[in-house]
Amino acid sequence: MAIKLNKDESLFRNELIFTADAKAVNIDNTLVNLFMLLKHNGIRPKQRARAGSNSFIDLETLKRVFSKLEEEGSIKGFNDNPDAAELWMRSNLVNMVYRGNLDKEKISSLRPIHLESYRVRNAANTRDYNTADQVYLMLGANPTVREDLKSFLMEGWDQTTSKINSGNHLDVDSLGLLHIIKNVKPGFLESSSSLNQIQPLLLEQAELFCDDVRRLLVYKRLIPRNVLIDYLKTITSFHLSIYIQKLIHTLPKMVEKGNDTVRADWNIVVDATDDFESKIARISAEDADTLSNNVYDYIKATFQINAALRRLKLDKTNSDNLRRAMELLKEKPQDFEIYFETQWDNLYSTLDEEDKDLISDMVKYEDTYFDRYIELILKARGNYQFRYHMQLFDNLSQKNNERGFLAQGRGRKHPRRYVLGTRLLETLVQILVLESDGSNFQTRTLSIEELIQNIRDRYGIIINGLAEDRFKDADLNTHLAFKENVEAFKLKLRQIGFYNDLSDAYILQRIRPRYELNVQ
Repeated sequence: MAIKLNKDESLFRNELIFTADAKAVNIDNTLVNLFMLLKHNGIRPKQRARAGSNSFIDLETLKRVFSKLEEEGSIKGFNDNPDAAELWMRSNLVNMVYRGNLDKEKISSLRPIHLESYRVRNAANTRDYNTADQVYLMLGANPTVREDLKSFLMEGWDQTTSKINSGNHLDVDSLGLLHIIKNVKPGFLESSSSLNQIQPLLLEQAELFCDDVRRLLVYKRLIPRNVLIDYLKTITSFHLSIYIQKLIHTLPKMVEKGNDTVRADWNIVVDATDDFESKIARISAEDADTLSNNVYDYIKATFQINAALRRLKLDKTNSDNLRRAMELLKEKPQDFEIYFETQWDNLYSTLDEEDKDLISDMVKYEDTYFDRYIELILKARGNYQFRYHMQLFDNLSQKNNERGFLAQGRGRKHPRRYVLGTRLLETLVQILVLESDGSNFQTRTLSIEELIQNIRDRYGIIINGLAEDRFKDADLNTHLAFKENVEAFKLKLRQIGFYNDLSDAYILQRIRPRYELNVQ
């Protein structure tokens, strides 16, 4: 069935709701583009086109750069150790698409380990589908944190002279990256398309992300730089995933209520056992299935808001416009139906007679022309958006990855379920062992129960749900499932070195910080 939507009708992305397109997202590409936005204060400059053989950056190009640097005396030993140097570049310095496939692999960018890494990239292979814009907006909830992050990422580079700072203590990977870019002209044209200062729709979630970044930056003199950046990558992907999940949960309610003040009362059960057949896996899979079932309502709510914005002739550059659109959907004026009757007639008239019968049957229970119009758009674009939103959700949740909190087996018997990857857990523990006295942070020990409760209160992630209202009438199997989950959680903490219960004394069984940080 060919439903001829115009460009505005088929467009789903709404920066006022979520800036990203529903596509397969690579978090490294998100960071590379985020660094560009941080450097240019929210502006996404256009990359200047390069002609001829200089149009694409590959390993041979980088080898020539390092050879020239050795001739100049900036580095030593590159030409004497070509195999080791290439291995280092491949593993530590560059991101690649189709890595390992010698026929297809290409460099996408330098690894996002320094703010200037975006300057050497192949733009076609570094698309982030505007996820970096969302992260930048979330960081805008606390401009101080955003500037602190920018300063940390810029360390070792003098922006005024475009030279490497002498006496810096950067790791070899960051130094290698800076040596590459020090003689590279920025190669970017200023763009008028700046990232509008839109307030994140879920401001509380954005503030939580900023607080997590702030806490991680406390470790910048204690943790190796590449490890800390890996933590930042993990927590960024984690928060983007939580953000879109909370949006899916709350946006339909916002449209129904007619305002954006609906609080995201969202929580999920995670399976810490790493066993598809465990009792807790079933409960966790049910929560993941609930998300899938809510995606359609989220897509519908977004198309409704987009239609209301078109009716009001408002653009997507001001958060107040979103509030006005929601108010319009709640309190529809008299001429509201007239406008959408015209829109419905325009679309309906383009259909074949057979398709008209099918559509008429599909919308026969819809009372208004607006509802019929939205259903027609959903018929044309709903399945596409659903498919790619699930892909976006998988990518942001780092599915089947130690950085993530989502897993899925190959067969239908092993559907999506929430899990807790060890690298994600390590990052969360590093954040939660910090406590603030208002101006400074210091590390502290935590009991298992305190850590489980802190993760629940801060992120909505349930490990032991027996105290939750939705499990107050739980049966024996549910009790056993959560008991098993807590034991598996302890085992994960042992694996990453945060928990050791050598003593039978309960008071000594504590989560101990890996890096001590005490206020003098």
